[in-house]
Amino acid sequence: MRNFDFAPLYRTTVGFDQIANLMDRVLTAETSQPSYPPYNIEKLEDDAYRISIAVAGFAESDLSVEVRERALIVSARKAEDTEDRTYLHRGIATRAFERRFHLADHVIVTGASHTNGMLHIELERQVPDALKPRQIEIKSTRRAIAKDVVDAEKVN
Repeated sequence: MRNFDFAPLYRTTVGFDQIANLMDRVLTAETSQPSYPPYNIEKLEDDAYRISIAVAGFAESDLSVEVRERALIVSARKAEDTEDRTYLHRGIATRAFERRFHLADHVIVTGASHTNGMLHIELERQVPDALKPRQIEIKSTRRAIAKDVVDAEKVN
């Protein structure tokens, strides 16, 4: 794996530290990403997304969805099983987990639901009006020039 030094970027730019942090995080991430629990990220519309996480065996009270410092943190902790059970095969994992999703600017979590062993988290990008493209009216200067010409003829 290559190591990149982002110090020159920090020294010569203002406001791009988020991009450098993202690149640093991606490049220094472990090569083996955790695969538990499995999840999907869907794009529903231009500015609407859904993250679906398979959480079989977890109740709503075992799950936590939190947004902190522009990161969506989904975690689960199963309460200790007080029953003495003997499993012949245990294929349903109910081990604790924490998944982090880094959110872009202006992306907010609008809701979450737990249905049929799936946790669905709805996200929406809400760009402020000040950052949206706007059309600038182009005014004609023809009347002002014509008025100046008429005034000049009256003077002469």
